[in-house]
Parts: sequence; C-alpha cells; structure tokens
Amino acid sequence: MMTDPIADMLTRIRNAVRVEKPHVEMPLSKVKRGLAEVLKREGYIWDWEEVEQTPAHQLRVHLKYGPNGERVIRRLRRISKPGRRVYSGAKELKPVLGGLGICIISTSRGVISDREARQRKLGGEVLCEVW
Repeated sequence: MMTDPIADMLTRIRNAVRVEKPHVEMPLSKVKRGLAEVLKREGYIWDWEEVEQTPAHQLRVHLKYGPNGERVIRRLRRISKPGRRVYSGAKELKPVLGGLGICIISTSRGVISDREARQRKLGGEVLCEVW
C-alpha cells in the first residue's frame, strides 16, 4: 500500500533523470496530472500523456535534457508530507533559488507554480520544490 503517491512520482522522475531515461511511467491521478502540467509549463519536461492500460491508466512523462545531455531537473524535493502538511499564503511564498527554481502549490484553483500563485494572490499546500 502506497501512503504518499506524490513522493512516489517525484522519486520515479528523480531516478529516471539520474539514469537519463527518455520517459517514465507511473499510475495516473488528477494531482499527478496537475504536477506534470506545471512541470511542462515551466520547461522542466517536454510533455506528458495518459496511457490507457489495465488495470489502471498510466501517466507517461517525457523527460527533458540539455543539448549536451545535462539534466534540466537537478533536484526534486517533497515539502508537504502526509505526516506534516505545509501550507503557505501568497505573501509567504518566496522565490526558490532567487527565481531559478519553482515551488508547486496545490490551491483551490488547481495545481500551479509559485509564480502563478503570487500573481493570482492564491495560497495553498506546498507540494514540492524543483530546480
């Protein structure tokens, strides 16, 4: 039984990037779809797609690398965990690495990056940091 599917997703991406795989698959959920969409919008992955399989649908994330094979995703860190939820208002959201990285926030308007959350003046649960 998996207690933290978001941490599982981040670990799968982290491991795939480490061995330079072109894509990685994981079980699909709405939150994972939102995370993948934010990673795509912010330029950390090429694309994502839903793959219909039995017994459950899969989310395939196409990973992005630089022209010389350097990693675009250097670090993925889970912030809010099942044992300790971390919430932040729009005013408390600080740029990650001076704006070089992002935080992914789960808000009442969906899963968005910290930049979008500050623009829309939305707070929520801080899911992870990416840089």
